[in-house]
Amino acid sequence: MKPRFKDVASVRTGLKKEKYLADDGIAGVVYLADRLGKPVLIEGPAGTGKTQLAKSVAEMTGARLIRLQCYEGLDESKALYEWNYKKQLLRIQADKNSDSWSEVHDDIFSDEFLLTRPLLEAITSEEPVVLLIDEVDRVEVETEALLLEILSDYQVSIPELGTITAKQIPLVFLTSNNTRELSEALKRRCLYLHVDYPDLEREKEIVVTKVPDISDNLADQIARIVRSIRQLDLKKAPSVSETLDWARTLMLLGIDTIDETEAKETLHILLKYQTDIAKAAKELSVAK
Repeated sequence: MKPRFKDVASVRTGLKKEKYLADDGIAGVVYLADRLGKPVLIEGPAGTGKTQLAKSVAEMTGARLIRLQCYEGLDESKALYEWNYKKQLLRIQADKNSDSWSEVHDDIFSDEFLLTRPLLEAITSEEPVVLLIDEVDRVEVETEALLLEILSDYQVSIPELGTITAKQIPLVFLTSNNTRELSEALKRRCLYLHVDYPDLEREKEIVVTKVPDISDNLADQIARIVRSIRQLDLKKAPSVSETLDWARTLMLLGIDTIDETEAKETLHILLKYQTDIAKAAKELSVAK
């Protein structure tokens, strides 16, 4: 398969066109994932752009994005495939006078009755695909083993149909918020990328890029205040997406210079726990 990217610089430039500001570390891992045919495991705090990276790579390459949202209880029938039992039953009833059960059996266990789920959809697609396996740390160990089996060889064994091998190797991104430790086997199979909160200048640049018509002065104030709030002992630090929500809120309110009162009155946009809001409000009063 033809490489998707010329070099690391082209990845970074392509992502910037999609308004995703990647450093050389992020761009380098995406480049290597394509060249080595390996999945990327992205870990880091919630709201730091892990999911958006996969979406932006799909947009920049023109590939189809297939997303598997992980959750506790996710099993093979929701992640990989299942049989359309209702349709099979109708076919059996229609062929109830058939003399050969083997013919009926072969008929109902064919592609026509197969319901593909995200994993099987990704490896059977003939068009380029970016597969996003979001919040993989939420699934049980058994489901993680299923993912490992598929990502090792990019093939699926279906007892009734045999082995289905990928028609093209998708770019695969697995995200994790570190709610539990993933297996060494899964980590070994993937390239590893840690995405943390951006530094001051990068967060300011993200705000300027993502929020139309915002002034450089307001973006700088927002980045500095958010950075100081993240240093507090909070239940949940504000994510980058919440920083952007706050920036848009201040723009809608016509605020260009943030004072203590305006900051306190809009803290609920940044923070989602009352205890965190109280701590941040106290910090803003002290910093006055």
